[in-house]
Amino acid sequence: MPGKDRPNVLPLEGELDLHVSPTVVASLNMMIEKKPKQLVVDLSRVTYIDSAGLAAFIQGMQKVEAYGGKFALAGLQETVRSIFEISRLDQVFQIFPDVDAALVAA
Repeated sequence: MPGKDRPNVLPLEGELDLHVSPTVVASLNMMIEKKPKQLVVDLSRVTYIDSAGLAAFIQGMQKVEAYGGKFALAGLQETVRSIFEISRLDQVFQIFPDVDAALVAA
C-alpha cells in the first residue's frame, strides 16, 4: 500500500472538487509539517479536478518550496492532464508519468 512505505507520497482518487479539496489540503499540510525533501501527489486514480483542487496543489507546492523541498505530481490521466494544460499549470508543476519516475527524478 503506497503511503505506508512511502510517507512522502499522497495517493488520491476520484474527483478533486470543492467538497474534497479541504481534505486534500489537510493531508498535504500533515505531510508538509514533516518537511520531506520531496512530496509526490499520485493522481493516477483521479478522474477530475476543479479550481479548488488546483488551488490546494498550488498552496502545497508553495509551502514545500518555501523550505527548499520539491513538489511533484504523478500519473495524470488524460482528462486531468488537459485541465492542467488549459490552465497552463502544466508549466508550473513538475509532472511525471508515474510515482516511481517522480521519486527517481529527485
